[in-house]
Amino acid sequence: MYNEKIFCGIFDAFPYFYYSCGGRNHIEEDRIMDKFNKILIPVSTLAMLGCTDAKDDRPNIIYVYPDQFRNQALAFWNEPEYAEHVAWKADPVKTPRLDGFADESVVFSRAMSNCPLSSPYRGIFLTGMYPERNGITLNCMAERPESSLREDAVCISDVLSEQGYSCGYIGKLHADHPTPNDPANPGHYVSDRRPEWDAYTPAERRHGFSFWYSYGTFDEHKNPHYWDTDGVRHDPKVWSVGHETDKAIEFLRNENGQRKKDAPFFLTIAYNPPHSPYESLDDCMAEDYSLYEDMGYSELYVRENADTTLRKAPAARYYFANVTGVDREFGRLLDALEELGLDDNTIVVFPSDHGETMCSQGTEDPKNSIYTESFNVPFIIRYPEKIRPRVDSTLFSSVDIMPTLLSMAGLKDEIPSTVEGRDLSPVILENGEDCNIPESALYIRNLNGPKDEDGMVKGFFPVARGIKTSRFTFEISVNRDRSLNEVIIFDDIQDPYQLSPISHKDNPELFENLLAKLEAKLEEANDIWYREEIIKNLKF
Repeated sequence: MYNEKIFCGIFDAFPYFYYSCGGRNHIEEDRIMDKFNKILIPVSTLAMLGCTDAKDDRPNIIYVYPDQFRNQALAFWNEPEYAEHVAWKADPVKTPRLDGFADESVVFSRAMSNCPLSSPYRGIFLTGMYPERNGITLNCMAERPESSLREDAVCISDVLSEQGYSCGYIGKLHADHPTPNDPANPGHYVSDRRPEWDAYTPAERRHGFSFWYSYGTFDEHKNPHYWDTDGVRHDPKVWSVGHETDKAIEFLRNENGQRKKDAPFFLTIAYNPPHSPYESLDDCMAEDYSLYEDMGYSELYVRENADTTLRKAPAARYYFANVTGVDREFGRLLDALEELGLDDNTIVVFPSDHGETMCSQGTEDPKNSIYTESFNVPFIIRYPEKIRPRVDSTLFSSVDIMPTLLSMAGLKDEIPSTVEGRDLSPVILENGEDCNIPESALYIRNLNGPKDEDGMVKGFFPVARGIKTSRFTFEISVNRDRSLNEVIIFDDIQDPYQLSPISHKDNPELFENLLAKLEAKLEEANDIWYREEIIKNLKF
């Protein structure tokens, strides 16, 4: 009935027909053919006709990001081959699986969280846009209705899903403004807590993630809860990291049809630990705590800027315990990848949303600061046989993650025009392509705007902006009346623990140089500080 050669020839000729009809240039033939196959004829029928589809060898992507995991909490930084790339000591933690993973990966020593706070980071990672553009300027909660991921934002999962990837999200999202949308109790929030922080994300706000096992934010590590793809709530009453790893392995095994069988996948796993609380064995596993329970403060706190008189000092044992627990579960995930034969064609990324000061700098606030312990985060990426394992000192910002991963997946032409970050895949792959290497990373800190008569926060107050260069940390903060509050400069090479601030008045040339770099970065991002000329009106 069919002439096989003619039919298959139609498939071979289709890309040229597509271009002649005004199709987009530079679109990969296999992507066009995939779309054409879906429109014209089922794959099963093609097999009957003798036309064989090329195997979809696009890489899978697994993105595992624990919350509040600082870069210093990685044991390998104390090893000579890694220590030579940093000027500080690593924490006395045990992370054997991440140490081994680093040996197979590109490890960025200067990965920076542009806005080191949970919700803003997630917006940046998902969209490749800074907070003002993606909608998440502050941590999401009920009293901040204007801080929420824009519905029209194009996320990395939107792009990958449109390109045929099966996308799954497991764990903490914290990117949506909580509303009274509890699936089990319509018209009510998901809990009776006030103010409400936790949130249910309905299907229409999942941005291409077809498999869902997630929640907004909830900090009981051994009493987690999740809503699945169908909006059904689950309360497993186990340590969240282990449970989420179990769910991730089920996804990899595709035990219940969580993903399309023959399609590449994008799996995001957002662990909450080692995020606070870190006060008792309710917050971590006893087997991990036992490794640190007998250590004194002098052993736990090796950073020269730590103040062990702070109330928070006992937290280190529990924090490090959760770091080790995350390490073990991440190792289980890697083992499952290998057992399933998926490791060679899977890009695995291990970052974090922000760090943890842990008694450094005399503050109890673990994040939302330009200090290295908060601003500098892990970013480790493995792609077997495609990258050369090494430490890289490129300033890698969280806004660069989306375009870089899309490019590594062969989807450079699909990077949305809304993206404000840079494609740094040539740095990772060392493929010889030109790459606009960043000279600095932008730092953003916002506070609540004014409240209305109902107690709802209106907008945000842009309290501070700064940059990290290869050598210096630089921040300007303002008061509510937008007068100058403080200028901070640190030489991170000569003063790695940021103990000796440099006076901007006594070092005018350095100050003017850093100020020019900051202004250029603010203009590039079209930041509110640039648009409203905040720096121009300051008296230094």
